[in-house]
Amino acid sequence: MRVRKTIFDDGFQSYLTESATIVGDPGIPMLMKLNNVQVPRDMIPFSKATICKNKRQYIHFYQHDKEFSRVLTATTRYLDVLKQYDGVITPDCTMMIGQSQCLQQANTYMNRAVGFYLQKHGIPVIPNIRWSDEASFAYCFLGVHPGSMVAVSTHGCIATKQQKDMFRIGLEAICPPVVLVHGYMPDEIFKPFRGQIEFYRYASEFERTHKKEGA
Repeated sequence: MRVRKTIFDDGFQSYLTESATIVGDPGIPMLMKLNNVQVPRDMIPFSKATICKNKRQYIHFYQHDKEFSRVLTATTRYLDVLKQYDGVITPDCTMMIGQSQCLQQANTYMNRAVGFYLQKHGIPVIPNIRWSDEASFAYCFLGVHPGSMVAVSTHGCIATKQQKDMFRIGLEAICPPVVLVHGYMPDEIFKPFRGQIEFYRYASEFERTHKKEGA
């Protein structure tokens, strides 16, 4: 008897969240508790992961989505590269004021799904938290254990007063004990939280490149 093998199109990479706890109405995967993470010595963008010699850093995805979209669709291919580093900050999928809510929910889902999968393979993972406006607060903080160290990026996100105000409101809403900040930390956003939150700042690639060019 000939058995026909059924081939499924797993376009949503369901393998990423096998055994994960799903939380909230949008169904966001819950990350594991961050038992094996440390405050990063430094961060490096994913696009430089294969050429960087210093592996004592965390990989981040604070780049244009096209620079790391392949990690979302073929995560298993990059396990060996990511395992060489101290850890990974979860993908920074775009979330903007005015963007479709369903798209923002999907981007939050992929942030946590990839993070959970990397954790299952022993990679230390720190959640990147991204929000847009207050409507996104219903789901953008889901999947992260209370009291966890988190990462955020201000690069390209605080150009207008509206963006600055919303960034500050988002920090107040989540108020984690330790925050890794990629990019500038203007007082008008961060000063109210000093003494409440322990901040660690990391220069963006733009800053580093600019400094080198200006040296």
